[in-house]
Amino acid sequence: MLISTVENIGREYTVLGIVRGTTVNSKNIGRDIGASFKTLVGGEIKGYTEMIDEAVETATGRMVNAAERLGADAIIGMRYTTSSVMQAASEVTAYGTAVKFK
Repeated sequence: MLISTVENIGREYTVLGIVRGTTVNSKNIGRDIGASFKTLVGGEIKGYTEMIDEAVETATGRMVNAAERLGADAIIGMRYTTSSVMQAASEVTAYGTAVKFK
C-alpha cells in the first residue's frame, strides 16, 4: 500500500473515500513514575516516546486496513492528529484519502 502525504503521486486515480485509524493508549504506573522523575532533570521521556510510536503504528495499520477493505491501491493526503482524551490517555488518529489507480 502506497501512503503519501501529497495528492500528486504521478498516476491517475479514482477517489474511494476517506479512511482513518484511531487508537487510545494510556500510560502505566511505571512510565508515569519514571516520567515524573524525568521532568525534574529534563530530557526525553523514552517510555512516552515508545507509547506514541506504538500508537502511531497501530493507527496507521488500522487506516491501511480500512483502505484495503475499500480495494484501494494507495492513501494520499495522509496526516496524523493527536489529542489527550483524559489525563492518563492519548489518542492518535491516522487519516487520508483512499484511491484506486486507473
